[in-house]
Order: sequence, then C-alpha cells, then structure tokens
Amino acid sequence: PFLIVAAVSGALYALAPTLERLVYDDILFVPERGQPLPLAAQVSAAQTVFPHLAVSGLRPPNSPTESTRIYVADPTLDEELSRAVFVDPYTGRVLGDEPTWFGALPVSTWLDGLHRHLHLGEPGRLYSEIAASWLWVVALGGLYLWLGKAVRDRRRGRTGRVLTVDRSAKGRLRTLNWHGATGVWLLIGLLFLSATGITWSTYAGARIGDIRTALGWQRPQLNDHHSAAHLEGTDHTAIDPASIDYAAVLATAAHAGVHLPAEISLPAEAGHALTVTEIDKAYRWTTNAVAIDPATTAVVGEIDYWRDYSTMAKLADWGIRAHMGFLFGLLNQLLLLTVALGLLAVIVAGYRMWWQRRPTRGARWTLGRPPSRGALRRLSPPVIGALTLTAVAVGWFLPLFGLTLAAFVAVDLTIGAVKHRRSKSSATKGVSHV
Repeated sequence: PFLIVAAVSGALYALAPTLERLVYDDILFVPERGQPLPLAAQVSAAQTVFPHLAVSGLRPPNSPTESTRIYVADPTLDEELSRAVFVDPYTGRVLGDEPTWFGALPVSTWLDGLHRHLHLGEPGRLYSEIAASWLWVVALGGLYLWLGKAVRDRRRGRTGRVLTVDRSAKGRLRTLNWHGATGVWLLIGLLFLSATGITWSTYAGARIGDIRTALGWQRPQLNDHHSAAHLEGTDHTAIDPASIDYAAVLATAAHAGVHLPAEISLPAEAGHALTVTEIDKAYRWTTNAVAIDPATTAVVGEIDYWRDYSTMAKLADWGIRAHMGFLFGLLNQLLLLTVALGLLAVIVAGYRMWWQRRPTRGARWTLGRPPSRGALRRLSPPVIGALTLTAVAVGWFLPLFGLTLAAFVAVDLTIGAVKHRRSKSSATKGVSHV
C-alpha cells in the first residue's frame, strides 16, 4: 500500500512542470514586444505593488516570451515560502503574484507535498521512507523469483522467458508472465527511485548525510561574505534593490561561468554579497554559483561545478534532479511517469496472482494460500547467520526498514506459535479420545 501511494503521487508529480505551464500561463508567459525594460525598473514595478515587503531576489527571463519573477519576503507566509511577483519585462505591468517554495509554484508545491508526506508534515514522511526503504528489497526479491522460474523452466525443457511474455499462458501463469517481465524492464528505474528517494528521508537521510559529511561528499557552500579589501570604505547600509546594475551583475556572472536560467538572491544584511545561481533546465549538468559585490560588481566567491563538486556530490545532485524530473526535461518526466504507472501495474498484477491462487472449493471467502512456513529454518546455519547480520546492518542504515522488518518477524513468530499450540492441543485431544 505504501508503494501504491508513492507511485500514484509520484506519477502526478511527474506531470507538475506541464501542469504549471497550463495553470499559470497568464503570468509565466508574455508576448514579445521588442526591447525589455532594465531589470531595476521591473524591480521598482514590483515594489510599487508590495511597497512594504523587502525584495529578496529575482529570476530574469530566459527567453523573449517569459515574464520576470521578483521575489519579496512576505512574513504572512511560511518560513520556507517566498512571494513571487510576475512582471511583464516589456511594459513593467505586474501580471500577478503567487507563493513559491524554492521556485516551485503552488500546484507543484502541493503535489510535492503529497508525494513526500501526504500533507501530514513530519509524521507523513514516514510513509515515503518506508516505501523507499522497501522498494529495492521488493524489486530485487521479485527479480530473484522471476529468474528462478526461468531456470526451472529451462531445466524442464521449456522456454525460460525473462524479458518477454508467454502469450500462450493462461490464468495465473499469464498474470505471472506480465508481472515478472514488466518488473524486469522497470528494475533499473525502481532501484534508482529507491536510492534517490531515501536521501530525502528523515532517518535514513540523516544517516546518508552523516556519511557524506564524513567522506567530504556534501555539496560545497558558496561564501558570500565580502573580503576585507572590499569592506574597507564600503557603505554597510542595506542596498536599494532598484539601484543595482543587474545587467552588469549578469555579465559578470556569465564571465564566471554562471548562465541563464539563473536566480539572483539579494543579501539579507550588510557585509554580504548578492549571489547568482544556475537553476534547472533540460540537459544542464551544472549548478554553478557566484557571489558578487552589488556596489562594485566584483566577484567575491564562486562555485565551479566541475572543479568544486566531488564525484559523489555530482552523482547525488544529478540523481536528485533526475528523481524530480528536471535533468532531462520532458523526457525525464515521461520516464518517471512510465515507471510510476508500471509499478502500479506490477502491484495490481501481484494482488491478482494472489487472488487467482486461492482455492476454488471449500469456504466461500477462502483466500490464496500463504507461502509454507519454516523456510528460514531449512537453510544452513552459516546462511542464516549471514542473512541475520545483513538484515541488522541494513536495518541500522535504513531504520524504518529495520523496524518494519522486526515487526513483521514478531507478528509472524506469534502467528506460528499460536498455530503450533493449537495443532499440539488438537493432537493431544485426539490421543485422549482414542
């Protein structure tokens, strides 16, 4: 059930960029009308609508048909939210405003919250962590069972299918074919989503964060403080956002390797520089950033992606952006949608197989028979020890996996003990009767 919720909400989130363009078309896009106004004039236009809110940054348009976003700090919003004011770059007319979460508009923010925590806050994140922690186990377990069936089929002189479906099969065997073959085709995507999803989780994510910090794999941080040389003789009062030469700032950033689309963040206090950071676009691998003195437009700090990111930090960054559907644009979103819908199909086929396995005689509500008990006890002691140590190690790294596995084992042992006691009691009564 956790995987079903994750797949449905993930499929919806994969459509978020397209939905944003449709829902917010009237404020995201404008007709091209020649030469745009200076960015400082557009900032002033936003300030006239929200005169009492401080400008915190802006996103210049990346094409002639995009509007300009001016971010203002709105104390009525949650701490992580900013209000984006959308301005027509050719006329300076304010098109509207929306609360944004790290650049995401309300539709994307809502779908993201649904996928991450079902809008239940931190307690809701437990569902997604359980789903991500178990997905790779279920996927690899399914692969093991499916390959085992193929090996048995070949030993019996049949075609051992792995990637294709035996269309001549009927009933449960046909469902099994579709379930297994689809699962194999989805395997890489499922493992990828599990690995990248775990990095956002509460408990396993903290473990991963500690490991990345210890090994120096975390993302580098941009130093936006002025150097001592820049501080001397500089006015330490807050700079007026409408007085900044944004064209010069963007030119300096481009020279340092930071290109549009990008966001400009203004300093919240004196002694700090403004920053220009690349944002996601299709097939962009970098997220270069530069800190610039707003008074002199001199570079006071920078992050070069290829130079400053470790290999593992790059892989983690690419993985997260691909998980969110940003790395390859529409292709990325379609792949995520396909994997999510495929996972739903595999789960439905699994439940269907269980239903088709049920006895057709006897009680009306008889369900599919469970696997036989005692499989673990039939293994050799070294294998049991290795499995136990592996489960403990994985359970430490993925705490919610460990807790749910332990709970399952406890319930399973309890059911087994109750059945054994009933069986023993019945046998005793039978002997007494004789």
